Formats: sequence, C-alpha cells, structure tokens
Amino acid sequence: MTAVSPAPRLTRGTHVGYALGSIGTAAFGTVPGLLLLYYLTDVLGVAAGIAGLVVFLPKAWDVVLNPWIGSRSDRTESRWGPRRPWMLAGAVTLPLLFVLIFAGPGEAPGLGAVWVAVTFLLAATAYGCFQVPYVAQPAEITDDPGERSTLMSWRVAALALGILLAGAGAPAVVDAFGDGRGGYLAMSVFVALLLAVGMLGAVAGTRRAPTLTRVRSEGRLGATLRLAWASRPFRVLLVGFVVQALGIGVMLAGVPYFSEQVLDDPDAGTLLFAALVAPAILVMPLWLRVGRRLGKRRGLLLASSLFAWGASMLAIAGPLGTAAALPLVVLIGVGYAGMQMFPLSMLPDVIAADETASGERRAGVFTGVWTAAETLGLAVGPGLLGLLLAAAGYVSSTGDEVVAQSGPAVAAVRIGFTIVPALLVLASIPVLARYRLDAVETSA
Repeated sequence: MTAVSPAPRLTRGTHVGYALGSIGTAAFGTVPGLLLLYYLTDVLGVAAGIAGLVVFLPKAWDVVLNPWIGSRSDRTESRWGPRRPWMLAGAVTLPLLFVLIFAGPGEAPGLGAVWVAVTFLLAATAYGCFQVPYVAQPAEITDDPGERSTLMSWRVAALALGILLAGAGAPAVVDAFGDGRGGYLAMSVFVALLLAVGMLGAVAGTRRAPTLTRVRSEGRLGATLRLAWASRPFRVLLVGFVVQALGIGVMLAGVPYFSEQVLDDPDAGTLLFAALVAPAILVMPLWLRVGRRLGKRRGLLLASSLFAWGASMLAIAGPLGTAAALPLVVLIGVGYAGMQMFPLSMLPDVIAADETASGERRAGVFTGVWTAAETLGLAVGPGLLGLLLAAAGYVSSTGDEVVAQSGPAVAAVRIGFTIVPALLVLASIPVLARYRLDAVETSA
C-alpha cells in the first residue's frame, strides 16, 4: 500500500489527549526507580544485592518483550488503528498490577522479594503493551514535522508534570501514611490512579487522530531489528540515551538514601525530587528555543554537560546539608529536562527518515527497541546502586527499625547519587556528538 495524502492538522484535543499518556508513562517510569529498591531493603528487609536483582530482572524482560510488541503492533489492523488496541490492553491492566506489587506479604523477606519480582514482571509486561505503541504514534498520525514538534512539546510538558506528580507525590503519600507497608500500599493506589487517568486518557484522546496508510513491513522480527539497528542516527541516539538513562536510574534510586544517610534529613526526599523535576515545567520553553537556535543535538549535549557538572558539584556540597544541596539539584533538574526533551523529539525524526528511505512501516520496531533499552537502563540503575551498597556493607532493615550505617556505606550512597550519574552522563556525550540527521536536526 502507498501513503495517502497528508492528513489535516491535528486538533488541540488530540494534542492534549496524546500528552495525557505521558502522565502514565512518567508515573511508572519514575516511581519504581525512586522507591522500589528502598521498599525492598528498608521496609521488607531484603538484602541490598538481592533487592537490586529483583528490581532489575523483571524489567530486563522488556528487552525481549518490547521489540515483539512493536513488531506485532506494526502489523495490527483494526478499526481503532494499529496502536490503540495495545494501548488499551496496557491501560486497563497496569493500574491493578502496580497496586499488587506493594500488596504482598511482608513477614518473610524472601517471600516478599519473590512476590515483588513476579508482580513487577507482570506490571512491566502491561506497561510495554501501552508504552511501545504510544511512542510509535507520532510518526504515523501526521506527516508534518512541525506538527510532530507541536505534539512532542505537549507530550514533554505532560511528562514533566507526570514526573513531578508521581515523583514528589508518591514519597509524600508514603510519609502521610506512616512509612511502613501501609504507606507504600496507599502510595500504590495513588500512582495507580495516575496511571489510569493518563493511559486511558490517551486511548480516548487519540480516537479521532488519523492513522496514515503505510507500507507494511512483513519481515521477521529479527530481520527488522537488524534493519533498525543499521540506521546510524538511531543507533547513536539509542546508545547515548541508554547510558544517560542508566545514570538517571542510579540517581533516582538514590534519592531516599541520600536524604537520610548524607543529608541526615529523611523528610528531604520529596523536596529533593521536586527540585530535580519541577524545573522541567519552567525551563521547557527555554530548551525549545535552544533547540531551534542551536539544533537538537547541540541542545542535548549542553543539557547533558549541565547535568554532569551539577552532579559532580553535589558530591562536594551534599554533606553541607539540605540548603546547600538544593540549588545544585535544581541545576541538575534543568539539565535533566533537556535530556528528556531532546531525545523524545529526535526519535520521531529518525523514524520518519527511515520510513521515507525504506517505504516500510517500522515505527513499532524502532520504538520497541527504544523503550526496551530505556527500561533496561532505568532498571539497571537501581540494580547498580544496590550492588554498590551491598559491596560497601549497607545494612537492610524492616519497618521502623533504625540502623546506623558504616562510613563506607554512607560514602557509597554519596558516590552513587552524585559521581556515578555524572560519570555515566559524561560518557554519553562523545557518543551523542556523533549523531547526524541533517534534514531535520535543526528543526526543534
């Protein structure tokens, strides 16, 4: 089949409806990385090394699952279009599964770890059913690069709002309901509501969006994956983004540890996270201007450098207390905003360029590989922090039990929250500097 004539401009309702989905993806992408490792080690009493594996292994499953979902959704034909049936399946199952993660037994750490591993695996599967086709939509509901940029600006704004609501709200709910298993269960209900509103909102809000007719790729998944990997702009962007996701995953998982062990202020966790994420809502227009003036690649390199510098300085300022740490966390948050916005707006450009060159619909495969790699990076982050804490002798605890950590354990928390993310983001910069997509690179 050949492409039909370009569709009319998307309505404001479609812009808003599509953006709502990012509230759901932000909630699931943020909260497990922020709280699940701490829940396992300091509420269920699971050893730090085992807890790191529990957080990592279920999401590693996405490396296999997400490309398969992308390939299948590329070939799906329905009156709802190729993506929305998959999105609906994820939207109706994930909220309940998220609650179940924190609704398991807490008496025996081993049994609790198994419960979390299994339910988190199921939740990650449901999330993939929504996320992969959701990320693929912009490349095929409009042929206009400017329209895609507008759609992405709405999505990134909603993503920042979702990260702020989930990342700051979830710890606040835990604190309000007592920090123990009851607090985490209440938090899971709160996050489940965000998931439901965001994901179901996207399914309903994109119901009138056109699905442009494409040439359908009939190749096997393995062959199509090789073709996707052969795209140099995609490969470079993906590798750099995953390295950054790993650094962000380490930092997010370290928030509650850093506030308690380094700042000696357990209540600072919510404030730290808000300082990290809130700047995104305010500085997003600034990064859009930077992208239009300098290009998306240069904007991403600038944002990454800012993040790495701020994280490095935080290693020095952290022990001075919350007041000294907060300004640097805000600066890190400004860089983090650009690190989120630019790759999200560059990915549809890469997909569109591939489709123009190949004449085949491979958006689902590209986004399947992308979301699998992103999920893996964010999952490895907490796992890496867990292994670092275990090597330093961090002592797990249960409930309200207070354990005095050793000097090496506190140092590991400090390094894990600052130096490790800074080094990982720095490592991504030479990779991302090689990204080239001249036809669209300067169009933000």
